[in-house]
Amino acid sequence: MNQDHLILLGTGGGPRIWSARSQPASALIIKNNVYVIDAGDGVATQMAKSKIDPESIKAIFITHNHSDHVADFGTLLLRTWQSGHNGFIQCFGPPPVKQMIKSYMDYMQWDIKLRIKEENRPKFDSIFNVNEINSNSFVYKDNNLSVDCIKVPHGTAKPSYAYRFKIGDKRIVFSGDTSKSVKLIKFAKNSDYLIHEVLNIEGVDAIIERTYPGNKAFRRHIIEAHTTMEEVGEIATKANVKTLILNHLVPTGSPTLDKSEIWRAGVSKNFKGKIIVGSDLLKISI
Repeated sequence: MNQDHLILLGTGGGPRIWSARSQPASALIIKNNVYVIDAGDGVATQMAKSKIDPESIKAIFITHNHSDHVADFGTLLLRTWQSGHNGFIQCFGPPPVKQMIKSYMDYMQWDIKLRIKEENRPKFDSIFNVNEINSNSFVYKDNNLSVDCIKVPHGTAKPSYAYRFKIGDKRIVFSGDTSKSVKLIKFAKNSDYLIHEVLNIEGVDAIIERTYPGNKAFRRHIIEAHTTMEEVGEIATKANVKTLILNHLVPTGSPTLDKSEIWRAGVSKNFKGKIIVGSDLLKISI
């Protein structure tokens, strides 16, 4: 049996189009069962590149509804269905995620109906269930793991959730998108792995200049809704995490700022433990 592991399918933060990193998505593979966290653009392709069997997906967890985290949620379910998954996939996320998937089904209704009729497939929505999360809560449990979540601050993008996976005596926490959070520090206390978003504040102005010059609201959102390198290091230290994994890196693809040594140096100012700088398709044994 393969060792349990985490695959960072996409590690780039933000909605714009780039080639350096895919949008946020991760997969926990536990006893050959797959648990997906976020489903940004390209998640199905990244899963194929990682040789993940789509028929092994058991659950999908969405941290929040910004497009870079949900752009291919519907597509992942559709392509999983088209790849032979007979269900049952439990899906979790904040409102209005149910309506989003319903709208996606309406959007793809022509294709769905034709494939059911011509290919004798089961009903598309028979293979999954979408559960909306409205508060800090226990979320999911099966024979492999249990999952709970808390709300984290992400500007006006509310609610936004961090998830904690308990696998035997291991604790794996995904921060989702968040600014510095005392509640997250407590939530991640003594965790084996903390997968946390990170912002290089020096790159913010470069992003603004390249996309929307002079857009102060955009700049304010990026800075206030995310966690700087130094803050991530402080969080990991206060939470006493064993391994810190940097994810949702902003800026993404910068020829001068998106370099592993820069991310590592910025975070290590306040955290002296093990740091893994995330990259697309990186496989980490857990």
